[in-house]
Amino acid sequence: MGRTPPHPEVSQFDLQQVLEALVDPVRRSIVAQLDASDADIPCGGFDIPVSKSTATHHFNVLREAGLIRQHYVGTSRMNSLRRAEMDEVFPGLLDALTRQPAKKT
Repeated sequence: MGRTPPHPEVSQFDLQQVLEALVDPVRRSIVAQLDASDADIPCGGFDIPVSKSTATHHFNVLREAGLIRQHYVGTSRMNSLRRAEMDEVFPGLLDALTRQPAKKT
């Protein structure tokens, strides 16, 4: 179980795949929570309204699109946002998705 799952190289990032991964609100929430965190987050540490098996699917989609990196610490699968790599290939994309909208008064 301590095996690191495969991750695409930066040269393999595909805009269509990234956008398809981010169209789902649960996956956007995962990305936003990672972006707001100063540390890696274990799979069970996210505030998402889905079952464990559905969460696993969402993490796989994000990892396969190159948005997150996963690694094990003991038996916990940890997640980090690949922000620098995404910003290199698709500048401004994550900022547009994670920026909080201005509140109306």
